[in-house]
Amino acid sequence: METKDIFDDMEREMQKSVDHVLHEFASLHTGKANTSMVESVNVDVYGSNMKLRDVAAITTPDARTIQIQPWDKTTVGPIEKALIEAKIGINPVVTGELIRLPIPELSGERREELCKMAQGFAEQGRIGVRASRKDAMDALKNAQKEGLPEDDFKRGEKDVQKNTDGCVNQINQALADKEEDLRKV
Repeated sequence: METKDIFDDMEREMQKSVDHVLHEFASLHTGKANTSMVESVNVDVYGSNMKLRDVAAITTPDARTIQIQPWDKTTVGPIEKALIEAKIGINPVVTGELIRLPIPELSGERREELCKMAQGFAEQGRIGVRASRKDAMDALKNAQKEGLPEDDFKRGEKDVQKNTDGCVNQINQALADKEEDLRKV
């Protein structure tokens, strides 16, 4: 395997870890309405399991409300059930064809709980980045056994560590931003 392929694989895997952490952070609500809190909720409709974003329009008419308007009136019940089962901490209010999710004010205890969840997501992301680093280092060692020059190997090691540090810093910065957002009163 060429070093270019090793780095392409590593960067792709590391970016997946970072993107996953950012997606998880978006699902943590900070007392402000955000459509990403519910758009990936699974709904049983039409005999299959579909994402909420695929069966309804999701909007935020104000900073404290998420509004869901199903494209098919018959899906209101299954959507309500899915929102309750998703345990997002918000009870849906059904008014005719609309479903509203009033976002409650966060208590200090809940804010700390959400910060701990964010820290857990960040640690999982860092673990994913380190796993990608290990895979890249193993691939470099195998390439060295197959004839990769020592200089290229050392340069590769430095580049792997540089990418790892960059991704971990990106996760740490996103965590710091999320914690700051969660702790705002």
